[in-house]
Amino acid sequence: MEPIHIELKSLGKRFNRQWIFRKLDYSFSSGNAYAITGFNGSGKSTLLQIIAGAMEKSEGELSYKNDKGIIPQEVFYRQFAMSAPYLELIEELTFGEFYRFHFGLKPILPGHTIGSVIEKIGLANAANKEIRQFSSGMKQRAKLGQAFFSNVPVLLLDEPTANLDSQGISLYHQLIKEYAENRLVIICSNDEQEIRFCNHRLDVTNFK
Repeated sequence: MEPIHIELKSLGKRFNRQWIFRKLDYSFSSGNAYAITGFNGSGKSTLLQIIAGAMEKSEGELSYKNDKGIIPQEVFYRQFAMSAPYLELIEELTFGEFYRFHFGLKPILPGHTIGSVIEKIGLANAANKEIRQFSSGMKQRAKLGQAFFSNVPVLLLDEPTANLDSQGISLYHQLIKEYAENRLVIICSNDEQEIRFCNHRLDVTNFK
């Protein structure tokens, strides 16, 4: 995977007349894990969505670079995979069909198959079940699987252990240990068990 560098300069976002954050200067680089923290409603998820290109910034600059130079924003989606509570799964599909669809858009990590990923995240018995029949915890495992096993250099994770039981939380930490190294990992959370390994922290409340 090519190293990625993301640069934020005087970044700001407002809804109507209310500024969520302003004058945010920060940089993210591969090989590091970053925690975006702040009280509920402080703009953590908003910032993550701006980084992902899913939401427009109100001011400032956002740039993506690799060893070849600038990555245009419109193609940055090829460089990241995301797991977040607000991202919907295609519930009409079976789990196996959903993964075939997803990994048809973003290549799977070398050495893995859709079957091995489903088994790795502990859902082998649900491969032929429609996602609409999944519990919230099963859906969260599915989201983590499609993120961690996409062959991309950037992982964007928002509340990654939401709806997971103790076994699911252990799975999350195992995925981090085995598949996050050398990637650029950005996690939105105030939960210490989700971000304890992060070597950098960005508190959005410092940019009000």
